[in-house]
Amino acid sequence: MSGVDFQPTGEQRDLRAGVRDLLAGRYGREALRASVEAGVAVDRRLWRELGGAGFFALRLPEADGGVGLGLPEAVLVFEEAGRALLPGPLVATFLAAGVVPGAAAGTAVVTAFDLDGPLVAHLAEADAVLGAPALPEGEPVRSVDPLTPLHRVARPGRAGPYRDEGALLTAALQLGSALRTLELAVAHARRREQFGQPIGAFQAVKHLCAGMLVRAEVARTAVYAAALTGDGAEIAAAKLLADEAAVQGARDCLQVYGGMGFTWEADVHLHLKRAWVRAEQWRTAAQAEELLAADLLGADG
Repeated sequence: MSGVDFQPTGEQRDLRAGVRDLLAGRYGREALRASVEAGVAVDRRLWRELGGAGFFALRLPEADGGVGLGLPEAVLVFEEAGRALLPGPLVATFLAAGVVPGAAAGTAVVTAFDLDGPLVAHLAEADAVLGAPALPEGEPVRSVDPLTPLHRVARPGRAGPYRDEGALLTAALQLGSALRTLELAVAHARRREQFGQPIGAFQAVKHLCAGMLVRAEVARTAVYAAALTGDGAEIAAAKLLADEAAVQGARDCLQVYGGMGFTWEADVHLHLKRAWVRAEQWRTAAQAEELLAADLLGADG
């Protein structure tokens, strides 16, 4: 990304297109629905393919077998993963590359203490917990998202030094989801007809789609800016805005669908459920607001 408009460079656009093509071919809608039906939250074969494609090693130096890119490129890659609703502890495994053996290559699945309290996502599928000496024992807890299984552990740990980057990458996932639900809403508004015309011609539907677009674009600018600066307060703001764009965007998309998007056969409800879970990962809205308030008070005096 370059300049004050945060537009991706040609190489970054090529990277994003390549990741989108990879996920479309390997984890398209049919694969997503198959995962939901089978309850498979982590496909080990797909995980290794992602590792082989450099997904997890994106920021490792080339001398260490990585791709040698930075946070801006990572954000673009995770945006595409969010768009595709790719499941699994992507952020934790990415952050574990170079720290946990096998994480960079996708041969190890790594989760993290990225949820407040005693809950850990993907614990049963994980080989390690980022920053922890061993896998803790956990009791399964029902999750709102069928592809984000949760476990309650007796002694939760902390995200520690990974919190900022984890929050930024999670914000990128939320951004991808927000942009995808916008696409779904617009496509449905053009296709669905009532009273002899597409529902997109009705003012109420136009307003819903316009609101989704504004929130997604504001979040996109915040996420891209935070990727360039790496500033903790800007990352907190990006997470706050991306969470809102993903959650409210999915809600508005459901409205455009006339409520039928909450049926099991549609994908919209999966975006909403994943957005709910991600909003609680790495940095919640309350935590982001506290950080932003402290930053503003510090700047004032």
